[in-house]
Amino acid sequence: MNGLLLVVALIMLGGVLLMAPADGAGATLIALPVAALAAWCIYQPKIDQRFLIRLFAAGLLVRIFVGTMIFVFQQQPFFGGDAITYDFFGYALLRTWEGDKYYQLFVDMFSGGGSGSGWGMLYLVAVIYKIIGQNMLATQYVNSVLGAATAPLAYMISLEIFPNKRVARACALLAAFFPSLVLWTSQGLKDGPIIFLLTLSMLATLKLGNRFSYKYVTALALSLCSLITLRFYVFYIIVLSISVAFIMGRRRLTAQSFARQFVIMFVVGLVLAYFGVSRYAGQQFQTYGNLRQLQLMRLDASQSASSGFGQDIDVSTSEGVISAIPQGLVYLILAPFPWQLTSPRQMITLPEMVVWWASLPLLVLGLWFAIKHRLREVAPILIFTTLLTLTYSILMGNVGTAYRQRAQLQIFYFIFVAIGFVVVKEKREEKARRRLEKK
Repeated sequence: MNGLLLVVALIMLGGVLLMAPADGAGATLIALPVAALAAWCIYQPKIDQRFLIRLFAAGLLVRIFVGTMIFVFQQQPFFGGDAITYDFFGYALLRTWEGDKYYQLFVDMFSGGGSGSGWGMLYLVAVIYKIIGQNMLATQYVNSVLGAATAPLAYMISLEIFPNKRVARACALLAAFFPSLVLWTSQGLKDGPIIFLLTLSMLATLKLGNRFSYKYVTALALSLCSLITLRFYVFYIIVLSISVAFIMGRRRLTAQSFARQFVIMFVVGLVLAYFGVSRYAGQQFQTYGNLRQLQLMRLDASQSASSGFGQDIDVSTSEGVISAIPQGLVYLILAPFPWQLTSPRQMITLPEMVVWWASLPLLVLGLWFAIKHRLREVAPILIFTTLLTLTYSILMGNVGTAYRQRAQLQIFYFIFVAIGFVVVKEKREEKARRRLEKK
């Protein structure tokens, strides 16, 4: 298996250099140390190392292949036009660092003084361009590393919640190779970093629920600081989920566990304050903290594409918010539907959607089993996925956006799908064993 992965990697390296000679070498050079660092971090816990390293390598190769094809054939507008936006404004930020005041106007227009959404992605792009020069493929490859590293993180989260290697492996495989996750994490979009930071934050929370660790406190604090620069409302939801998880605790409350949780929350709060999160939060609350603004965002989404839905729903009132949830929830979880597959971009989602629809009974079964047997462990994920699902149900106004944002939830849904799958598999194995014993 290791030899096969090495051969595939060498073939792909040759293909990249041949198909993208101007950008491929630089993109590879910047991705290699990032991938090496990720592999080293994956290797450190000494848990199922061979499986996780191979999974990371295979997931990375798949993403690099997809990302390279999108780049070479210039399909960014088809799959994710935001990549072009981040490329331009990230380069503008780099020019601003170099003293070009003209480009400062573009950066200010995008970031809105910190009240906008996604400005942290400009810094990621600008840092990459500072090292290697303007190279969109390099951003894609760095995102591919983050996307591939999400699978081992999902494995570790599953193992923390439900100590069963089968569950952890099933969840990690879904995270590594599910088509939509591969697609969104192989482009120059902010989805890859967001999903990576969410899984890292959740793993750190679960680890800190057992014992104090400087490593995981640092990971949690930095992840949260980064999240607010990428998608601020996701930051608020994850902070609320983590806070409730720390208050509940993973075990019976004692003086020692209470002190530990208090210290963790205090330290993380200090780090967030140091990085000026409260200032950004205040600016964003003033800009977006009203139902009228939510209505404008939703209306823009529903009218900006032919796949828009719910244009008649008005979420500027509390009654409208409640009325938007049922339809939004159905579209967020199930769309696109077969009758909506009217374009090539929608048609290519059909195989994935068949698998996703078929896995929903396992999702329900796994969710019920986790709540019944591992409620404290699964509490932060339950709170986060529930709140974010409701938020997207209210905000989403077209099928394409719902399909894309679902990836941020699926990484956690897969934990329950994996639990449901293993529960069904073990029941069947138990029945087979009993039949053999009777014979």
